[in-house]
Amino acid sequence: MSESAGRSSRGVALRLLLACDLAEVRPAVIAVRGFLAEQGLTHEELSTCELALAEACNNAINYAGESSRSKPIEIEVMCNAMKVELRVNDHTPGFDWPARLELPDAESEHGRGLYLIQSLMDSSEYFRGAGENFLRMRKHRTSAAARATVPPPNVEELSRRLAESEQIISDMAEELSSCYESLSAIFRYSAERGNTVSLEDFSQRLLRDLLRITAADWFVLRLVPKDQPRLIVFTASEPALDLAPLEMPRSADLARPAEVRSAMNRQDVWFDQQKSLEADDPLRLAKPESLGLVHPFYFGDALMGTLTVGKTISRVLFSAAQTNVVHTFADFLALQIVNARFQEEQVNNLLVARDLQIAKNIQRSLLVKTLPQLPGFGLAGYCESASQVGGDFYDVVKLSDHSLLLIIADVMGKGIPAAMFAAILRSLLRALPELTNQPSELLSRVNQLLFEELSEVDMFITAQLVYVDARDRRLITASAGHCPLLLAVTGDTAVKTLSPEGMPLGILPDTSFTDETADLPRNCRVLLYTDGLTEARNGHGELFGQERLMEWLKQSAMRPRKAEELKDELGAELVRFQGSTSLKDDQTFLIMTE
Repeated sequence: MSESAGRSSRGVALRLLLACDLAEVRPAVIAVRGFLAEQGLTHEELSTCELALAEACNNAINYAGESSRSKPIEIEVMCNAMKVELRVNDHTPGFDWPARLELPDAESEHGRGLYLIQSLMDSSEYFRGAGENFLRMRKHRTSAAARATVPPPNVEELSRRLAESEQIISDMAEELSSCYESLSAIFRYSAERGNTVSLEDFSQRLLRDLLRITAADWFVLRLVPKDQPRLIVFTASEPALDLAPLEMPRSADLARPAEVRSAMNRQDVWFDQQKSLEADDPLRLAKPESLGLVHPFYFGDALMGTLTVGKTISRVLFSAAQTNVVHTFADFLALQIVNARFQEEQVNNLLVARDLQIAKNIQRSLLVKTLPQLPGFGLAGYCESASQVGGDFYDVVKLSDHSLLLIIADVMGKGIPAAMFAAILRSLLRALPELTNQPSELLSRVNQLLFEELSEVDMFITAQLVYVDARDRRLITASAGHCPLLLAVTGDTAVKTLSPEGMPLGILPDTSFTDETADLPRNCRVLLYTDGLTEARNGHGELFGQERLMEWLKQSAMRPRKAEELKDELGAELVRFQGSTSLKDDQTFLIMTE
């Protein structure tokens, strides 16, 4: 009870305000008992009022929702020579006061407090209003003269009350015992979960403890796999309960097996001789003479699975305390399952990150550290990898003092497979020196060698080969479905494109490729690139595009620049265009200048 909760007026009345918190109840009740003791109530009357008031306050706090927890509970006590009146005012949604209060069954989770209040007090009335309710309880005081002439208690009445009290105490003792065992098991397994124990072994051990605590004989734990609308047995108490998966229908009305109905309706499903399962229910087929319950468990709004606990030897239904234990264990398991899946996802992410790093290393190893140069020409290469590694690479093979083979390729795919095929392609191109001055023939031969492996994994490669002869000032290019080669000359108003026909490698086993030959004029620029350049997007979703690339190349031919300078300029132009937009694909190009 907070110090600022309210003021009291000593004499015949007392008023207290306490926060909507169970921890505040005990201090408030003690304060009321002290006030009533000053008014001369007997020990028996004090104990009666104390118990009834505690139950009333607990009940008001337990029914409080999130919106009403900020409002205090008000206690009013009025006392005179004839009676004591206790009022508990709250701001909860309230509840329906039963017309007749009887001792609830042992399986019931509610009603004992109200029954206790009615038994202790001479009268009790509950007034439910809009946003405010109050419970009024009255107890008649016994005068000193009346106490002296009180007739001896009726033996039958005392026996009845004693039996009822013993039943309440027995139920409370069972519930406390179950709670203690449940908490002990959960604390023990929480400490063990950090060890290298599989989730299946962990679940088995936990649920076998559940069987012992609830006096049950068997269990079946089903889980919902990620992105799969069905229930699959994750673990069970015996091999015979390793049942077939259960599909989740679109409508709850179509759910027949008890486990599916429980999951879709978010309710426990009980079964025994009076509430028997469907004849074709997997649980009934596996355990025909059992009774038990199916409990669905969730993490937030996501269905995690169902836990079925059954009895075959004992014919005693689960008590309310045992049902609570089943719920507690299932909720604890849900947390462990979510945690295990999160850890598995983290490990997978680390493995993927490691794979990507390996692929990047492979990709970088394909790039020539120092490009061979031709007399009178400069050559530079650029490769910027996206976060998802692809198979872009370039290579330059020196054939003679005056000739080179330029290679640029893009393996369609991501990660290690793409990087590996890029490495294989590079090795094959370098392993066929007799065809290096015949790009189309070289592509045909490489396609034959790679087709089977590429088709098995549904991958393909676009590539462009360019044979450059500086002495004869000409080039020969062949393309396997790749971006066109761009050729710009100082003073020309147009950029020339060379795009000989040819399908990507790995589409057909016997593909013919064609060569296209072009002269190398003075002051020319030659650009080989992958589609990561033209398909780059800015923050508005606009493509960089081939026209913008050709315009940049035409403008570059107007200025005397070395190949390395032009490489840096184009790289900076791409960065400027994209702004803060992340790279979606690798950007690779080779540029040759005179």
